[in-house]
Amino acid sequence: MRDNRIIPGLVLVMLGTAFLLNNYGIISLHWHNFFSLWPIFIVIAGVNLLFKHNPSVWATVIRLVVIVGGLGLILFGNFGNRYNVWPGVHYEINDDDDNDMRGKGITKIEGNSSFAQPYTADARRVKLNISGGGTTYILKDTTNQLFTADTKEFYGKYEFNPNLGDSVKVLNFKMSDSHGNFNWGDHKKSNSATMKLNVNPEWDIAIKAGATTLDFDLSKFKIRSLNIDGGAASFDVKLGQPLDVSDIQISTGVSDVNIRIPKDAACSIKKHSGLSSTNFEGFIKSDDGTYETQGFASAKNKFYIKINGGVSDFNVTRY
Repeated sequence: MRDNRIIPGLVLVMLGTAFLLNNYGIISLHWHNFFSLWPIFIVIAGVNLLFKHNPSVWATVIRLVVIVGGLGLILFGNFGNRYNVWPGVHYEINDDDDNDMRGKGITKIEGNSSFAQPYTADARRVKLNISGGGTTYILKDTTNQLFTADTKEFYGKYEFNPNLGDSVKVLNFKMSDSHGNFNWGDHKKSNSATMKLNVNPEWDIAIKAGATTLDFDLSKFKIRSLNIDGGAASFDVKLGQPLDVSDIQISTGVSDVNIRIPKDAACSIKKHSGLSSTNFEGFIKSDDGTYETQGFASAKNKFYIKINGGVSDFNVTRY
């Protein structure tokens, strides 16, 4: 049996069918499985290499069973919100880590950390860099400080390093690599960081993370730019009114992305996405493939949204 086209054809048919059924709400895909179950792809590739030159029917059947079973687990397996590469393996901070972190100005209490940067009147434009996966990032409230963050840590550790230049203040908030003792216990434990910002500055926010849940309500803040670069993630962002120009750039692998903008805000969307699904509620598609709100060209303040993605759900809605 000639199967040089059966295998890739079957993979495309399964993926395409699954995405269509998910888009119409018939099934629910678990996007984060692509991150936590990635070794299945190695198994599939290995089995195909082993039987590549075996033309027998039973060899083809084995290859098909492995592909269908493996993709079925990835697409439909419900294993909870596990972002770990090895499920059940978690991380705890030991006493040596506490001593090391105190030297960086971090207050450490029973796996929790607190960070704060005082506000000064010269902080008119601030860049906030956030990096590190395996974390739930939450940002909804304001503060009289320039920046605060309260975290819960079960593995790895957070680091905060401000760089207070004259014109633009730079705040670096990072989940660093893990060093310490492993915990083979409760898989439901996960890192989280709840942040607050000052409403006075104009903010440039850059997020680079892998397996991450992002819940940001930025409607109270002046957002000049927002750049999200993520892997297997879930991003939920609510924006307020744009400045004269507010740039939003989203680049993801396998993610659910939901962006909300005010109903009266002018907005343009450009997308470059492969197998991703999109929903741009209340937008008009132009001949060049750009999506715009009505009256965008004559508006004074505007959002410019650029989307790049592999296998993701992108939704931009108006509230």
